[in-house]
Amino acid sequence: MIPHNQPFELYEAAIYEPAEMLDRSKAFYRALDKRRTVREFSDRPVPKAVIENIVRTASTAPSGAHKQPWTFCVVSDAKIKASIREAAEKEEYENYHGRMSEDWLDDLKPFGTDHIKPFLEVAPYLIVVFKKAYDLGPDGEKQKNYYVNESVGLAGGMLLAAIHHAGLVAVTHTPSPMNFLQKVLNRPANERPFLLVPVGYPAKDAKVPSLTRKPLEEISVWYE
Repeated sequence: MIPHNQPFELYEAAIYEPAEMLDRSKAFYRALDKRRTVREFSDRPVPKAVIENIVRTASTAPSGAHKQPWTFCVVSDAKIKASIREAAEKEEYENYHGRMSEDWLDDLKPFGTDHIKPFLEVAPYLIVVFKKAYDLGPDGEKQKNYYVNESVGLAGGMLLAAIHHAGLVAVTHTPSPMNFLQKVLNRPANERPFLLVPVGYPAKDAKVPSLTRKPLEEISVWYE
């Protein structure tokens, strides 16, 4: 419930005729259907203003009680990226050599992934999304956040859509555990790493696995 002292403003929705609505929905689907996870990056520079707008777009995601429980740490410093890669590969080595189940390793084989992650240094930007388990008030007191995982997950999805819309590529990298990101980036105790997203242009000869997405009838149930 919105507090009684919360100011309101008139919402002006963009209303389209059914035919235009259908065209717009189809065009947006076709655009996002071309989005792919890319692991081979170019070191070609990306304008900082583009990344700023991408982060702004992600921050428009809905959140519990509008707490906006996220911090986007944007890393372009080569030394910090190298530190992140070193720590991430250490964790990933442990994953691929003991932590992951045989089923998990078998499912990953078609993608050819391993613990070596050069994209963490090659990509011009790393966007590290932190979730804020709670906020801190002016006097350091804890302030509760709500639906943190759901809210930050929504922001992460919008982040990926914004990256694709800008003509860039990304890979969602989630080395587990990710606590090293909190240490490398010197983040406060109320922030926990959620996603590590390298962003940039694809390498000239970048390849991705040949995949098909599940059809509508397999991902939806309609009650009419």
